[in-house]
Amino acid sequence: MKKSFALFLVFMGAATLMSAQDAQSSTEGTPAAAIDSYLQPLAADHTFAGAVVLVATKDRVAYVKAVGYRDLARKSPMAANDLFWIASTSKPMTATALMMLVDEGKVNLDDPVEKYLPEFHGQMVNVAKPGPDGKAGQPTLVPANHPILVREVLSHTSGLPFKSNAQPGALDTLPLKDAVRSFAAEPLKFQPFTDYSYSNEGLNTAARIIEVVSGMPYEQFMQQRLFDPLGMTDTTFWPSKEQIARLATSYKYDEKARELVPLPIDQLTYPLDDRQHRYPMPAGGLFSTAEDVSKFCRMILNGGTMNGRRYISVNALRQMTSVQNGGLGGSDYGFGWGISSEGMGHGGAYNNAMEINRTKGRILIFMVQQNGQFGTAEGKTIIKSLEPLADSAAASSAGAANAAVEPRKN
Repeated sequence: MKKSFALFLVFMGAATLMSAQDAQSSTEGTPAAAIDSYLQPLAADHTFAGAVVLVATKDRVAYVKAVGYRDLARKSPMAANDLFWIASTSKPMTATALMMLVDEGKVNLDDPVEKYLPEFHGQMVNVAKPGPDGKAGQPTLVPANHPILVREVLSHTSGLPFKSNAQPGALDTLPLKDAVRSFAAEPLKFQPFTDYSYSNEGLNTAARIIEVVSGMPYEQFMQQRLFDPLGMTDTTFWPSKEQIARLATSYKYDEKARELVPLPIDQLTYPLDDRQHRYPMPAGGLFSTAEDVSKFCRMILNGGTMNGRRYISVNALRQMTSVQNGGLGGSDYGFGWGISSEGMGHGGAYNNAMEINRTKGRILIFMVQQNGQFGTAEGKTIIKSLEPLADSAAASSAGAANAAVEPRKN
């Protein structure tokens, strides 16, 4: 069975302290209470420091709970509106922005990237030709069998590496234009659409196309066309001082000490609100909250519309959320989304994730800041355990809503 790409990145649980900000009261025996009962022990044994879990339908938030601590040392309880670095969960948002321009006829998915970004003309591929003994020999540069296409940078089949050699450390140190030029200057890993390799460069290149075609900075396009209209007021590349005060501390499990140790986000530079030296990283630079991410997911689950406004067409959404990588690499990936038989989703580097189950009409958001493995083995199975609980919470909410609008019988 093929693995569904990062759709089900390991989710995590939460902690002993619960926020008062609940979308559904945790009455004993309810689906909400079942989620609470599952999460609390995971936080108590430091599987993770703290987390926010949100369940929604296309119409409403069915459940939201903050558990554990935003900061263990200070004993600061996690709150439902706390901020997280969502990392690669940014990718579906960037892909959605590009598909808006496809809808408008300004970008064609089958166009070569070099049509919009001439620096990609004449790309080479780094291949290892067989040596005299039949084994792989020294790497050799050969011409690409075709110019990489827009659809290939969106589906991780272009051959672009994960990141450029010009970005050895943090991913937010170069302006997007300069970063993408460095991608074009390096050889591809394989011939386009012959393999699948997860690539930050691909989604960053798509974002640069957005800039060139729209005539405005990528981050401005995202703000005007996606974040502001959806009311995603806490989604940003540069958290403000007030937002930084709500930012969940990131932790890494120390195997020797057998405890969670706080550490900075290793892929970003500080201070995080520095707009002079930090640049937007479209493939994984956003900060957000569970509620904000749920607004984006609700728009997707609603077929590309939200509150009477259409963001992307039904056809664009169908293409984004269906397999576009040909199943290469043993993964099913669309445009910016990992695909499963029931829906789509994506995870982030610090184990946050979002999942949309179209079959059951359910959204599951898990927000956490855990670098690497969890504090206990239970961390490996959290998502699978949360899914049926989330299904029940969503179904219960939908049932209650339907009952509330049914006409009264005399």
